[in-house]
Amino acid sequence: MQTVRTGPAIGFLAQFVLLAGLGETAGLGGAGWLVGLTYGAALCGLLTWGMHRSGALHLGPADWVTLTRAVLVGGVAALTADSFDQPVPVRLLVILTIVALVLDGVDGQVARRTGTVSALGARFDMEVDASLLLVLSLHAAHQVGAWVLAIGLMRYVFVVATWLLPWMQATLPPRYWRKVVAATQGVVLVSASAGVIALPLMVAALMIALALLVESFGRDVVWLWARRVPKVRRHVVEDQWPVEQFPAGRSAPIAP
Repeated sequence: MQTVRTGPAIGFLAQFVLLAGLGETAGLGGAGWLVGLTYGAALCGLLTWGMHRSGALHLGPADWVTLTRAVLVGGVAALTADSFDQPVPVRLLVILTIVALVLDGVDGQVARRTGTVSALGARFDMEVDASLLLVLSLHAAHQVGAWVLAIGLMRYVFVVATWLLPWMQATLPPRYWRKVVAATQGVVLVSASAGVIALPLMVAALMIALALLVESFGRDVVWLWARRVPKVRRHVVEDQWPVEQFPAGRSAPIAP
């Protein structure tokens, strides 16, 4: 009998309610509804898949906080999608983003205090962070250009690289600096979206944020490269004997 995991379904319902609220207050258009519902469906599906893989039947207290953040990101994504076709209330977008950023510092504390730290929760938190940065970089690209998308896409480029390069699939050690850099990206991007600073200063701040992100990811890549396990190639012997056929005490020669 298949277990029904209600947490993701509740998240999708909350996403719909938030989109309906944005429709009433901000006049959310068709593009916003499409992106918001697609995001909500993807969130529900991926979270269900993650819970199934980890064997989790229910969301923990910290996971509910992260799910709330994810729903808010869906609202930001919907407003960002609409901004390409029509003016959107930037103040509302900024408020949703700030609440999501504040809650980013809450879910980890809740997990530690309740003793519910898990690999699923950590991954969920990281992916919500990444999706928020991608959405904010899309919104900021209106004013500063497409280059700022590098901030939002870098996490996904790193993931694709792990698919192509096995040595990048090793588990990275915890590093608080990653959280600091991620928070910096969020603050700078939401400031860019709000338009609270002059354009030249905004561009400079975004360049600094991007440089910090490159440094953080670059350090992880160097760490993984330094600890990669090199492949050991065996020389082919003339008579092509398998290793187990060599006389006792001998083995096939290997490359240095």
